[in-house]
Amino acid sequence: MKRILAAVAGVAAAGLVLTSCASGGDGAAADGGQSNAPSELKVGNFLDLVTWDPSAADIGFNGPYLSAVYDPLIALDGEGQPVPALATGWEVSDDSLTITMDIRDDAEFSNGEKLDADAVVENLEFLQTGIVSQEAYLNVDGFEAVDADTVEIRMKKRDDRLLYFMGLGRSYMIAPSVIEAGTAAEAPVGSGPYTLSDATVPGAEYRFDKVAGHWAADEFAFDTVTIVPLQDPAARLNAMEAGQVNVIFADASMLSTAESNGWSVARKIASWAGLRINDHTGSQVPALGDERVRQALNYAFDGASLLDTVAQGLGEPSRQVFAVGYPGYDGAIDERYAFDMAKAKQLLADAGYADGFEIAMPMAPAFQPWQPIVEQTFGELGIRLTWDEYQMADYQSNAGTYPMFIVSLAVDSDPVATIARQLTVPQWYNPEPDISEFPELQAQVDAALAAPRGDEQNAEIVELNEMITDAGWFVPWYQSDNVFLTDPGIELTPVTGMMFPTLRQIRPAG
Repeated sequence: MKRILAAVAGVAAAGLVLTSCASGGDGAAADGGQSNAPSELKVGNFLDLVTWDPSAADIGFNGPYLSAVYDPLIALDGEGQPVPALATGWEVSDDSLTITMDIRDDAEFSNGEKLDADAVVENLEFLQTGIVSQEAYLNVDGFEAVDADTVEIRMKKRDDRLLYFMGLGRSYMIAPSVIEAGTAAEAPVGSGPYTLSDATVPGAEYRFDKVAGHWAADEFAFDTVTIVPLQDPAARLNAMEAGQVNVIFADASMLSTAESNGWSVARKIASWAGLRINDHTGSQVPALGDERVRQALNYAFDGASLLDTVAQGLGEPSRQVFAVGYPGYDGAIDERYAFDMAKAKQLLADAGYADGFEIAMPMAPAFQPWQPIVEQTFGELGIRLTWDEYQMADYQSNAGTYPMFIVSLAVDSDPVATIARQLTVPQWYNPEPDISEFPELQAQVDAALAAPRGDEQNAEIVELNEMITDAGWFVPWYQSDNVFLTDPGIELTPVTGMMFPTLRQIRPAG
Protein backbone atom coordinates (compact mmCIF):
# COMPACT_ATOMS: atom_id res chain seq x y z
CA MET A 1 0.00 0.00 0.00
CA LYS A 2 2.73 2.43 -1.00
CA ARG A 3 1.84 5.99 -1.93
CA ILE A 4 3.26 9.49 -1.78
CA LEU A 5 1.89 11.29 1.26
CA ALA A 6 1.18 14.98 1.00
CA ALA A 7 2.13 15.66 4.60
CA VAL A 8 5.80 15.03 3.93
CA ALA A 9 7.32 15.88 0.59
CA GLY A 10 11.01 15.73 1.39
CA VAL A 11 13.54 13.34 2.79
CA ALA A 12 16.35 13.93 5.26
CA ALA A 13 18.83 16.40 3.82
CA ALA A 14 21.85 14.72 2.29
CA GLY A 15 24.25 17.54 3.21
CA LEU A 16 24.66 19.63 6.35
CA VAL A 17 26.16 23.13 6.10
CA LEU A 18 27.64 24.66 9.25
CA THR A 19 28.74 28.27 9.70
CA SER A 20 31.81 29.37 11.59
CA CYS A 21 32.02 29.94 15.31
CA ALA A 22 33.23 33.48 14.71
CA SER A 23 29.93 34.37 13.11
CA GLY A 24 27.97 32.94 16.02
CA GLY A 25 26.48 30.20 13.89
CA ASP A 26 26.40 26.43 14.08
CA GLY A 27 29.98 25.66 13.08
CA ALA A 28 32.41 24.94 10.22
CA ALA A 29 36.08 24.44 9.60
CA ALA A 30 37.97 27.14 11.48
CA ASP A 31 40.18 27.94 8.47
CA GLY A 32 37.21 28.00 6.09
CA GLY A 33 38.75 25.28 3.98
CA GLN A 34 38.02 21.64 3.34
CA SER A 35 40.08 18.64 4.37
CA ASN A 36 39.93 14.94 3.73
CA ALA A 37 37.24 13.35 5.84
CA PRO A 38 38.28 10.49 8.11
CA SER A 39 36.86 7.03 7.56
CA GLU A 40 36.36 6.57 11.29
CA LEU A 41 34.15 8.72 13.52
CA LYS A 42 35.53 8.85 17.06
CA VAL A 43 33.23 10.62 19.52
CA GLY A 44 34.24 11.86 22.96
CA ASN A 45 30.86 11.87 24.70
CA PHE A 46 30.08 13.49 28.04
CA LEU A 47 28.41 10.48 29.66
CA ASP A 48 28.38 6.73 29.41
CA LEU A 49 25.49 4.86 27.83
CA VAL A 50 22.58 4.57 30.27
CA THR A 51 20.79 1.66 28.61
CA TRP A 52 20.27 0.01 25.23
CA ASP A 53 16.52 -0.03 25.91
CA PRO A 54 15.00 2.86 23.92
CA SER A 55 11.90 2.81 26.11
CA ALA A 56 13.99 3.65 29.19
CA ALA A 57 16.81 5.77 27.74
CA ASP A 58 16.78 9.48 28.36
CA ILE A 59 17.42 11.42 25.15
CA GLY A 60 20.32 13.41 26.65
CA PHE A 61 23.70 12.00 25.72
CA ASN A 62 22.39 8.61 24.61
CA GLY A 63 21.71 9.82 21.06
CA PRO A 64 25.02 8.80 19.44
CA TYR A 65 24.92 5.32 20.97
CA LEU A 66 21.29 4.56 20.13
CA SER A 67 21.33 6.11 16.65
CA ALA A 68 24.24 3.84 15.69
CA VAL A 69 22.30 0.63 16.19
CA TYR A 70 18.63 1.64 15.87
CA ASP A 71 16.64 3.30 13.11
CA PRO A 72 13.82 5.63 14.16
CA LEU A 73 10.47 5.86 12.43
CA ILE A 74 10.96 9.62 12.31
CA ALA A 75 14.14 11.71 12.64
CA LEU A 76 14.71 15.44 13.16
CA ASP A 77 16.56 17.78 10.86
CA GLY A 78 18.97 20.46 12.05
CA GLU A 79 16.11 22.81 12.91
CA GLY A 80 14.24 20.21 14.92
CA GLN A 81 11.63 19.48 12.27
CA PRO A 82 10.38 15.88 11.81
CA VAL A 83 11.69 14.18 8.66
CA PRO A 84 11.22 10.66 7.25
CA ALA A 85 13.31 7.68 8.34
CA LEU A 86 11.76 4.20 8.56
CA ALA A 87 8.47 5.98 8.00
CA THR A 88 8.83 7.33 4.48
CA GLY A 89 5.89 9.68 4.93
CA TRP A 90 2.70 10.27 6.88
CA GLU A 91 -0.73 11.85 6.68
CA VAL A 92 -2.61 13.51 9.52
CA SER A 93 -6.40 13.33 9.25
CA ASP A 94 -8.48 16.50 9.19
CA ASP A 95 -9.62 15.91 12.76
CA SER A 96 -6.01 15.20 13.88
CA LEU A 97 -7.10 11.89 15.38
CA THR A 98 -5.46 9.51 12.88
CA ILE A 99 -1.88 9.50 11.62
CA THR A 100 -1.21 7.10 8.74
CA MET A 101 2.42 6.15 8.15
CA ASP A 102 4.04 4.37 5.23
CA ILE A 103 6.83 2.04 6.37
CA ARG A 104 9.78 1.34 4.11
CA ASP A 105 10.05 -2.25 2.88
CA ASP A 106 13.86 -2.56 2.60
CA ALA A 107 14.88 -2.62 6.28
CA GLU A 108 15.56 -5.58 8.53
CA PHE A 109 16.90 -6.14 12.02
CA SER A 110 20.47 -7.31 12.57
CA ASN A 111 19.21 -10.76 13.65
CA GLY A 112 17.39 -11.20 10.34
CA GLU A 113 13.86 -10.37 11.53
CA LYS A 114 11.76 -8.41 9.07
CA LEU A 115 10.95 -4.79 9.84
CA ASP A 116 7.33 -4.50 8.73
CA ALA A 117 4.12 -2.91 10.00
CA ASP A 118 3.56 -5.64 12.59
CA ALA A 119 7.04 -5.08 14.01
CA VAL A 120 6.43 -1.34 14.11
CA VAL A 121 3.16 -1.76 16.00
CA GLU A 122 4.80 -4.07 18.54
CA ASN A 123 7.53 -1.48 19.05
CA LEU A 124 5.11 1.41 19.39
CA GLU A 125 3.09 -0.48 22.00
CA PHE A 126 6.36 -1.20 23.83
CA LEU A 127 7.39 2.48 23.72
CA GLN A 128 3.95 3.63 24.86
CA THR A 129 4.45 1.77 28.14
CA GLY A 130 8.13 2.70 28.57
CA ILE A 131 9.11 4.49 31.73
CA VAL A 132 10.65 7.35 29.71
CA SER A 133 9.42 6.96 26.13
CA GLN A 134 5.75 7.05 27.16
CA GLU A 135 5.88 10.87 27.21
CA ALA A 136 5.47 10.80 23.43
CA TYR A 137 2.38 8.61 23.45
CA LEU A 138 0.25 9.91 26.31
CA ASN A 139 -2.64 10.80 23.98
CA VAL A 140 -2.47 7.71 21.75
CA ASP A 141 -5.47 5.40 21.83
CA GLY A 142 -3.92 2.58 19.80
CA PHE A 143 -1.85 1.38 16.85
CA GLU A 144 -2.86 -0.80 13.91
CA ALA A 145 -0.99 -2.49 11.06
CA VAL A 146 -3.27 -1.72 8.13
CA ASP A 147 -1.16 -3.89 5.82
CA ALA A 148 2.47 -5.00 5.58
CA ASP A 149 3.83 -1.49 5.17
CA THR A 150 1.17 0.84 6.60
CA VAL A 151 0.57 1.74 10.24
CA GLU A 152 -2.20 3.82 11.74
CA ILE A 153 -1.79 5.73 15.00
CA ARG A 154 -5.16 6.53 16.53
CA MET A 155 -5.31 9.45 18.94
CA LYS A 156 -7.56 10.10 21.93
CA LYS A 157 -7.23 13.80 21.18
CA ARG A 158 -5.11 16.11 19.06
CA ASP A 159 -1.47 16.12 20.13
CA ASP A 160 0.92 18.30 18.12
CA ARG A 161 3.93 17.02 20.09
CA LEU A 162 3.81 13.43 18.88
CA LEU A 163 5.82 13.64 15.65
CA TYR A 164 8.43 15.88 17.26
CA PHE A 165 8.89 13.55 20.23
CA MET A 166 9.11 10.55 17.91
CA GLY A 167 11.86 12.31 15.96
CA LEU A 168 13.66 13.37 19.11
CA GLY A 169 14.37 9.77 20.06
CA ARG A 170 11.07 8.18 20.97
CA SER A 171 10.62 5.97 17.90
CA TYR A 172 13.71 3.76 17.77
CA MET A 173 12.78 0.28 16.56
CA ILE A 174 14.20 -2.94 18.08
CA ALA A 175 13.73 -6.58 17.06
CA PRO A 176 10.32 -7.89 18.24
CA SER A 177 11.92 -11.04 19.65
CA VAL A 178 13.95 -8.83 22.01
CA ILE A 179 10.78 -7.13 23.24
CA GLU A 180 9.16 -10.50 23.82
CA ALA A 181 12.24 -11.81 25.66
CA GLY A 182 12.47 -8.69 27.85
CA THR A 183 16.16 -8.25 27.04
CA ALA A 184 16.16 -4.80 25.42
CA ALA A 185 18.54 -3.36 28.00
CA GLU A 186 21.16 -6.09 27.61
CA ALA A 187 22.35 -5.76 24.01
CA PRO A 188 21.15 -3.83 20.95
CA VAL A 189 19.34 -5.65 18.16
CA GLY A 190 18.16 -3.01 15.74
CA SER A 191 18.02 -2.19 12.04
CA GLY A 192 20.46 0.70 12.34
CA PRO A 193 23.40 1.67 10.14
CA TYR A 194 25.92 0.03 12.49
CA THR A 195 26.16 -2.98 14.77
CA LEU A 196 27.94 -3.14 18.10
CA SER A 197 31.41 -4.65 17.69
CA ASP A 198 32.79 -7.46 19.84
CA ALA A 199 35.74 -5.12 20.47
CA THR A 200 33.51 -2.94 22.64
CA VAL A 201 34.54 -2.45 26.28
CA PRO A 202 31.36 -1.29 28.09
CA GLY A 203 31.95 1.86 30.07
CA ALA A 204 35.23 2.60 28.31
CA GLU A 205 34.85 2.32 24.52
CA TYR A 206 31.94 1.42 22.27
CA ARG A 207 32.88 0.34 18.75
CA PHE A 208 30.46 -0.03 15.87
CA ASP A 209 30.83 -1.63 12.43
CA LYS A 210 28.94 -0.41 9.38
CA VAL A 211 26.08 -2.53 8.07
CA ALA A 212 26.55 -3.45 4.41
CA GLY A 213 23.61 -2.43 2.25
CA HIS A 214 21.82 -0.39 4.90
CA TRP A 215 18.93 1.54 3.36
CA ALA A 216 20.40 4.90 4.45
CA ALA A 217 24.09 4.04 3.91
CA ASP A 218 24.71 7.37 2.17
CA GLU A 219 23.66 9.25 5.31
CA PHE A 220 26.17 7.34 7.45
CA ALA A 221 29.43 7.64 5.56
CA PHE A 222 31.90 6.57 8.25
CA ASP A 223 33.16 2.99 7.97
CA THR A 224 33.41 2.61 11.74
CA VAL A 225 32.23 4.57 14.76
CA THR A 226 33.81 4.67 18.20
CA ILE A 227 32.19 6.41 21.18
CA VAL A 228 34.28 7.01 24.28
CA PRO A 229 32.52 8.30 27.43
CA LEU A 230 34.74 11.00 28.99
CA GLN A 231 33.02 12.97 31.72
CA ASP A 232 36.08 15.07 32.58
CA PRO A 233 36.42 18.05 30.18
CA ALA A 234 40.22 17.97 30.36
CA ALA A 235 40.21 14.30 29.41
CA ARG A 236 38.03 15.03 26.37
CA LEU A 237 40.29 17.86 25.25
CA ASN A 238 43.43 15.78 25.75
CA ALA A 239 41.88 12.93 23.75
CA MET A 240 41.03 15.35 20.94
CA GLU A 241 44.56 16.78 20.87
CA ALA A 242 46.04 13.28 20.84
CA GLY A 243 43.83 12.24 17.92
CA GLN A 244 42.08 9.58 19.98
CA VAL A 245 38.73 11.22 19.16
CA ASN A 246 37.69 13.64 16.42
CA VAL A 247 34.41 14.96 17.90
CA ILE A 248 33.90 16.13 21.49
CA PHE A 249 31.33 17.83 23.67
CA ALA A 250 33.11 21.05 24.67
CA ASP A 251 32.93 24.20 26.76
CA ALA A 252 34.15 27.77 26.42
CA SER A 253 37.53 27.02 27.97
CA MET A 254 38.38 24.86 24.94
CA LEU A 255 37.72 27.45 22.23
CA SER A 256 41.21 28.94 22.16
CA THR A 257 42.68 25.46 21.77
CA ALA A 258 40.20 24.77 18.98
CA GLU A 259 41.28 27.91 17.13
CA SER A 260 44.98 27.13 17.44
CA ASN A 261 44.41 23.59 16.17
CA GLY A 262 42.13 24.59 13.30
CA TRP A 263 39.21 22.56 14.64
CA SER A 264 35.62 23.26 13.68
CA VAL A 265 33.24 24.65 16.29
CA ALA A 266 29.49 24.04 16.34
CA ARG A 267 27.11 25.56 18.89
CA LYS A 268 23.39 26.05 19.40
CA ILE A 269 20.93 26.99 22.16
CA ALA A 270 20.34 23.90 24.29
CA SER A 271 19.10 24.61 27.82
CA TRP A 272 17.86 27.20 30.28
CA ALA A 273 19.57 27.81 33.60
CA GLY A 274 17.90 29.30 36.64
CA LEU A 275 15.59 28.52 39.53
CA ARG A 276 12.69 26.21 38.87
CA ILE A 277 9.68 26.90 41.10
CA ASN A 278 7.26 24.01 41.61
CA ASP A 279 5.33 25.33 44.62
CA HIS A 280 3.26 28.05 42.97
CA THR A 281 0.37 27.49 45.39
CA GLY A 282 2.59 28.07 48.42
CA SER A 283 1.66 24.76 49.99
CA GLN A 284 5.28 24.11 51.07
CA VAL A 285 6.66 27.66 51.28
CA PRO A 286 3.79 30.14 51.56
CA ALA A 287 5.92 32.99 50.22
CA LEU A 288 6.24 31.30 46.81
CA GLY A 289 2.47 31.32 46.47
CA ASP A 290 2.60 35.11 46.17
CA GLU A 291 3.25 36.31 42.63
CA ARG A 292 5.14 39.34 43.95
CA VAL A 293 7.69 37.10 45.68
CA ARG A 294 8.31 35.15 42.47
CA GLN A 295 8.65 38.41 40.55
CA ALA A 296 11.09 39.67 43.18
CA LEU A 297 13.30 36.66 42.64
CA ASN A 298 13.37 37.43 38.92
CA TYR A 299 14.44 41.03 39.49
CA ALA A 300 17.10 39.96 42.00
CA PHE A 301 19.31 38.01 39.58
CA ASP A 302 21.47 39.55 36.86
CA GLY A 303 21.07 36.93 34.14
CA ALA A 304 23.44 38.61 31.69
CA SER A 305 26.18 38.65 34.31
CA LEU A 306 25.59 35.00 35.14
CA LEU A 307 25.79 34.15 31.45
CA ASP A 308 29.17 35.85 31.20
CA THR A 309 30.66 34.41 34.38
CA VAL A 310 29.24 30.88 34.56
CA ALA A 311 28.52 30.11 30.89
CA GLN A 312 31.38 32.32 29.67
CA GLY A 313 29.10 34.08 27.22
CA LEU A 314 27.98 30.99 25.31
CA GLY A 315 24.26 31.58 25.09
CA GLU A 316 21.66 34.31 25.39
CA PRO A 317 20.38 36.18 28.47
CA SER A 318 16.69 35.30 28.63
CA ARG A 319 13.78 35.33 31.06
CA GLN A 320 11.96 32.67 29.04
CA VAL A 321 11.86 28.88 28.92
CA PHE A 322 10.78 28.87 25.26
CA ALA A 323 13.88 28.36 23.11
CA VAL A 324 15.51 31.49 21.73
CA GLY A 325 14.89 31.79 18.00
CA TYR A 326 12.03 29.29 17.83
CA PRO A 327 8.22 29.65 17.82
CA GLY A 328 6.85 30.68 21.21
CA TYR A 329 9.87 32.86 21.98
CA ASP A 330 9.41 36.64 21.91
CA GLY A 331 12.44 38.90 22.33
CA ALA A 332 10.29 41.61 23.92
CA ILE A 333 9.61 39.33 26.88
CA ASP A 334 13.31 39.37 27.74
CA GLU A 335 12.99 43.07 28.54
CA ARG A 336 11.01 42.16 31.66
CA TYR A 337 12.84 41.84 34.94
CA ALA A 338 15.87 44.00 34.22
CA PHE A 339 18.19 43.47 37.19
CA ASP A 340 16.92 45.66 40.04
CA MET A 341 17.67 44.60 43.60
CA ALA A 342 15.82 47.58 45.08
CA LYS A 343 12.66 46.64 43.23
CA ALA A 344 13.07 43.02 44.34
CA LYS A 345 13.24 44.10 47.98
CA GLN A 346 10.23 46.37 47.57
CA LEU A 347 8.15 43.56 46.07
CA LEU A 348 9.08 41.28 48.96
CA ALA A 349 8.08 43.99 51.40
CA ASP A 350 4.77 44.57 49.57
CA ALA A 351 4.07 40.86 49.88
CA GLY A 352 4.75 40.91 53.60
CA TYR A 353 8.24 39.37 53.44
CA ALA A 354 10.48 42.36 54.09
CA ASP A 355 12.56 40.15 56.36
CA GLY A 356 12.63 37.30 53.86
CA PHE A 357 11.58 33.72 54.53
CA GLU A 358 13.06 30.27 55.05
CA ILE A 359 13.60 27.67 52.33
CA ALA A 360 15.55 24.45 51.80
CA MET A 361 16.93 23.59 48.37
CA PRO A 362 18.86 20.59 47.03
CA MET A 363 22.45 20.85 45.84
CA ALA A 364 24.61 18.55 43.71
CA PRO A 365 28.11 19.01 42.26
CA ALA A 366 26.81 19.91 38.79
CA PHE A 367 25.05 22.97 40.20
CA GLN A 368 27.86 24.30 42.39
CA PRO A 369 28.91 26.98 39.86
CA TRP A 370 25.63 28.78 40.62
CA GLN A 371 25.65 28.14 44.37
CA PRO A 372 27.62 31.24 45.49
CA ILE A 373 25.44 33.71 43.56
CA VAL A 374 22.26 32.13 44.90
CA GLU A 375 23.59 32.33 48.45
CA GLN A 376 24.67 35.95 47.97
CA THR A 377 21.39 37.02 46.37
CA PHE A 378 19.21 35.27 48.91
CA GLY A 379 21.31 36.80 51.68
CA GLU A 380 20.64 40.29 50.33
CA LEU A 381 16.94 39.52 50.25
CA GLY A 382 16.91 38.12 53.77
CA ILE A 383 15.98 34.64 52.53
CA ARG A 384 17.35 32.04 54.95
CA LEU A 385 18.59 29.18 52.80
CA THR A 386 19.48 25.62 53.77
CA TRP A 387 21.19 23.29 51.27
CA ASP A 388 20.50 19.55 51.22
CA GLU A 389 23.48 17.83 49.59
CA TYR A 390 22.97 15.09 46.96
CA GLN A 391 24.90 13.22 44.33
CA MET A 392 23.52 13.84 40.82
CA ALA A 393 21.45 10.65 40.52
CA ASP A 394 19.82 11.37 43.88
CA TYR A 395 19.36 15.02 42.94
CA GLN A 396 17.22 13.98 40.00
CA SER A 397 15.21 11.64 42.21
CA ASN A 398 14.56 14.26 44.87
CA ALA A 399 14.73 17.77 43.39
CA GLY A 400 11.16 17.73 42.12
CA THR A 401 9.83 17.35 45.65
CA TYR A 402 11.40 20.66 46.70
CA PRO A 403 9.50 23.94 46.32
CA MET A 404 12.37 25.51 44.35
CA PHE A 405 15.77 24.37 43.06
CA ILE A 406 18.54 25.17 40.58
CA VAL A 407 18.20 23.60 37.14
CA SER A 408 19.83 23.45 33.77
CA LEU A 409 17.03 21.98 31.66
CA ALA A 410 16.96 21.24 27.95
CA VAL A 411 14.82 23.51 25.82
CA ASP A 412 12.86 22.26 22.82
CA SER A 413 12.62 23.67 19.32
CA ASP A 414 8.94 22.67 19.35
CA PRO A 415 6.90 25.06 21.55
CA VAL A 416 4.10 22.54 22.15
CA ALA A 417 6.74 20.19 23.57
CA THR A 418 7.90 23.08 25.77
CA ILE A 419 4.38 23.45 27.17
CA ALA A 420 4.32 19.77 28.01
CA ARG A 421 7.78 19.48 29.51
CA GLN A 422 7.84 22.75 31.41
CA LEU A 423 4.22 23.15 32.46
CA THR A 424 1.76 20.29 32.15
CA VAL A 425 3.22 16.76 31.92
CA PRO A 426 4.87 15.14 34.97
CA GLN A 427 8.67 14.94 34.73
CA TRP A 428 11.43 14.10 37.21
CA TYR A 429 11.76 17.82 37.88
CA ASN A 430 8.00 18.43 37.96
CA PRO A 431 6.27 15.33 39.37
CA GLU A 432 3.04 17.17 40.21
CA PRO A 433 2.34 20.05 37.78
CA ASP A 434 0.17 22.67 39.44
CA ILE A 435 -0.75 24.95 36.54
CA SER A 436 -4.31 23.58 36.62
CA GLU A 437 -4.66 25.34 40.00
CA PHE A 438 -4.50 28.65 38.11
CA PRO A 439 -7.59 28.89 35.86
CA GLU A 440 -6.35 31.78 33.70
CA LEU A 441 -3.07 30.06 32.92
CA GLN A 442 -4.73 26.71 32.29
CA ALA A 443 -7.23 28.38 29.97
CA GLN A 444 -4.36 29.87 27.96
CA VAL A 445 -2.63 26.49 27.79
CA ASP A 446 -5.86 25.03 26.42
CA ALA A 447 -6.21 27.88 23.91
CA ALA A 448 -2.63 27.38 22.68
CA LEU A 449 -3.05 23.64 22.22
CA ALA A 450 -6.40 24.00 20.44
CA ALA A 451 -5.47 26.85 18.08
CA PRO A 452 -5.02 26.14 14.36
CA ARG A 453 -1.43 25.19 13.62
CA GLY A 454 0.82 27.93 12.32
CA ASP A 455 0.78 31.64 13.05
CA GLU A 456 -2.43 31.54 15.09
CA GLN A 457 -1.14 28.83 17.41
CA ASN A 458 2.24 30.54 17.73
CA ALA A 459 0.51 33.77 18.78
CA GLU A 460 -1.42 31.91 21.48
CA ILE A 461 1.80 30.30 22.72
CA VAL A 462 3.53 33.70 22.92
CA GLU A 463 0.57 34.93 24.97
CA LEU A 464 1.04 31.97 27.31
CA ASN A 465 4.76 32.73 27.49
CA GLU A 466 3.98 36.33 28.49
CA MET A 467 1.53 35.20 31.16
CA ILE A 468 3.85 32.72 32.86
CA THR A 469 6.73 35.19 32.68
CA ASP A 470 4.65 37.95 34.24
CA ALA A 471 3.55 35.50 36.94
CA GLY A 472 7.19 34.74 37.75
CA TRP A 473 6.43 31.09 37.16
CA PHE A 474 10.14 30.30 36.96
CA VAL A 475 13.34 32.33 37.46
CA PRO A 476 15.33 31.84 34.23
CA TRP A 477 18.72 33.54 34.10
CA TYR A 478 19.84 32.68 30.58
CA GLN A 479 19.74 30.07 27.84
CA SER A 480 23.07 28.38 27.19
CA ASP A 481 24.61 26.86 24.08
CA ASN A 482 25.88 23.34 23.66
CA VAL A 483 29.32 23.44 22.05
CA PHE A 484 31.03 20.75 19.99
CA LEU A 485 34.51 20.56 18.48
CA THR A 486 35.32 18.47 15.42
CA ASP A 487 38.24 17.85 13.10
CA PRO A 488 37.97 20.03 9.96
CA GLY A 489 37.02 16.95 7.95
CA ILE A 490 33.80 16.50 9.96
CA GLU A 491 30.62 18.59 9.98
CA LEU A 492 28.29 18.48 12.99
CA THR A 493 24.86 20.10 13.27
CA PRO A 494 23.64 20.62 16.84
CA VAL A 495 19.90 20.18 17.34
CA THR A 496 18.05 22.20 19.97
CA GLY A 497 16.32 19.59 22.12
CA MET A 498 19.18 17.07 21.88
CA MET A 499 22.05 17.34 24.34
CA PHE A 500 24.23 15.42 21.87
CA PRO A 501 23.13 15.10 18.22
CA THR A 502 22.56 11.71 16.67
CA LEU A 503 24.87 10.24 14.04
CA ARG A 504 22.59 11.70 11.34
CA GLN A 505 23.90 15.12 12.31
CA ILE A 506 27.61 14.14 12.15
CA ARG A 507 28.98 13.74 8.63
CA PRO A 508 32.12 14.09 6.56
CA ALA A 509 32.81 17.69 5.50
CA GLY A 510 32.36 18.77 1.94
